[in-house]
Amino acid sequence: MPHLGPNGSSDLYGAGGTGRYLVLFEEGAGKAGISALGEAIGISVATVGPEGQGIDEGAAFFEELGVAVVDAAPEQIEEAGALTRESSPIIAIEPERTVYALEVAPAPPLPRSGNGGSPAIPSAPPTPAPAPPATHTPDYLQGYRDAVLHLTAPLPSATPDAGLADLAPAAVDESQATWGLQAVRAVNSCRSGRGIRLAVLDTGFDLQHPDFAGRTIQSQSFIQGEAVQDGHGHGTHCIGTSMGPKCARGTQRRYGVAYRAEIYSGKVLSNAGVGTDAQILAGINWAVTNQCAVISMSLGAPTAPGQAFSQVFETVASRAAQAGSLIVAAAGNDSQRPAVVNPVSHPANCPSIMAVAALDVNGAIAPFSNRGVNPNGGQIDVAGPGVDVYSSWPMPTRYRRISGTSMATPHAAGVAALLAEANPGVRGAALGRLLTSTAWRFTTLPSADVGAGLVRAP
Repeated sequence: MPHLGPNGSSDLYGAGGTGRYLVLFEEGAGKAGISALGEAIGISVATVGPEGQGIDEGAAFFEELGVAVVDAAPEQIEEAGALTRESSPIIAIEPERTVYALEVAPAPPLPRSGNGGSPAIPSAPPTPAPAPPATHTPDYLQGYRDAVLHLTAPLPSATPDAGLADLAPAAVDESQATWGLQAVRAVNSCRSGRGIRLAVLDTGFDLQHPDFAGRTIQSQSFIQGEAVQDGHGHGTHCIGTSMGPKCARGTQRRYGVAYRAEIYSGKVLSNAGVGTDAQILAGINWAVTNQCAVISMSLGAPTAPGQAFSQVFETVASRAAQAGSLIVAAAGNDSQRPAVVNPVSHPANCPSIMAVAALDVNGAIAPFSNRGVNPNGGQIDVAGPGVDVYSSWPMPTRYRRISGTSMATPHAAGVAALLAEANPGVRGAALGRLLTSTAWRFTTLPSADVGAGLVRAP
C-alpha cells in the first residue's frame, strides 16, 4: 500500500514537504514501474545518472535504487496510488521531505589543553506536525516486534569504562587528540581505514583545506547551481571527524578517525544547510555506484511521536546494504532533556539505517539527542561523541567546535571504516551488526537512548 494519508490524502508528513513525491518500485522492476507510472499520470521520467544528471527534471528515476521522484498534482498521485492495490511494480508512494544539517549550539566549552574554536549556530528546522496513523502490513508488524525487543532488552552488565571516566571535564587533555577520538579508542587502533571508501553526504567540503593536501578526494554536487566547495561548514566538519589526518598541519591535535580512508564528498545539502529527499537519494545512488563501504549522513527532518518510518528510505537502505554499503545517520537534535524527548529523525529512523545518538565527555546522553520512542521503527542503534567536538572548518577559520548528533555520526562512520578494513569480507548489514556488537555497553543508560552503546575502534 502507498504511504498516503487518510482518505487518500498525501499529507502524511505534514509541514516540511516539497510538493513532490517519491515512488518506490519492486526490485528489478523499475523500468516496468516507470512505464506504468507514465501511463497512469501521463509524465515522462528521466533516468538519473551516478553524477546526478536528470535530478532536476520534473520526474527523475534512480535506477540503481528503484525509486522515482515526480512532480505531479495530488489527483495524479492518487491515480498512481491506485496501482499499488493492483498487480503493479509500484510498492509505495510518499511525499518528498525537506531535510537539514543537524547541528546545535554547544554547551559551554569544557576545560581542556590546547586551542579551541567558537561554535556555529544554525537555524532550527520546523517543528514536526502530528502524523496520522499508518496502515500496518505484516512486514511492518515484524519490524515493530523487532524494534520493541531492541528497546526493551536489558543491556549486559559490565564494569564502568575507565577510559570514559578518565575524560572528566577537569582532566580532559586534547593536546594530542580530541576527546572523541580518545573515547572511541581510535588513538589506540592499528587501523587507519586504508582502502575503504567512505562517503559523507552533507554540505560539501573545503577542497582547499590545507590539512587534506595530497589526499585523493572524489566529490560531486547534487545541488543545482552550487559547487561541492562547502559554503556552510557542516560537511567539512563531518569529513574532518570521520577522515581527518593523523597529523594535522595547523594543529598538533588529531581529530580524524579513519585518517587513510578514501574521501567521497557528496553535496546533498545547500550552503544554507538545506536539501531534499531527492538530493539525498542522488547522493546515496552515487555512493553505492562508487562502492563506498560506509555512507555517513548527518542530516534529517523531525518526526512526530507515532510516525512511521519511510518505506522508500528503508528499502533504499536495505538495497544499499545488499550492494555492500552501510548507511549511518544522525538520530536528530530535537530534544530538550529532561523536559522534552523527541523521536529519532528521518531518515535515521529506518531500521536498515544505523541511527547514532550523541554523548558528552562524561558519557552522558546529550540533552538535545533524540530517543527511540516510536514503536514502529526509529530505535537508536549506537552512540558517539557529539558535544563540543573539534574538527576541520572551511578556511580561513580552519577549525571549529560544534555539537550535535551530526558530530556523533562521523565518529561512528569512521569506526565502521576501521572495522571494514579489519574485516574485508564484512560489508552492508553485517558491518552494521559488527559495529553494534563491538560497542561499549553502558549499565546506567537505556538502549532507547544509546542503543548498543558507544562505538569502539578495533
